[in-house]
Amino acid sequence: MVTCPVCDAQLDVEEDELDEGDLITCDECGTELRVLGLDPLELEPVEEEEEDEELEGEESDDGERWR
Repeated sequence: MVTCPVCDAQLDVEEDELDEGDLITCDECGTELRVLGLDPLELEPVEEEEEDEELEGEESDDGERWR
């Protein structure tokens, strides 16, 4: 068990199946969390800016490409 760094909920994850950089989602608050370290298991919330970068290059609602 590991604790969500955002809402302190207990997350039931298979720690031996995780690798550094993996993403998991907290069932309680819905925050996406990145695995920083494995021994001990350490999580950090994924910043919204990182999520926005994934959208870069997709078309906007008016059909224009973002820059």
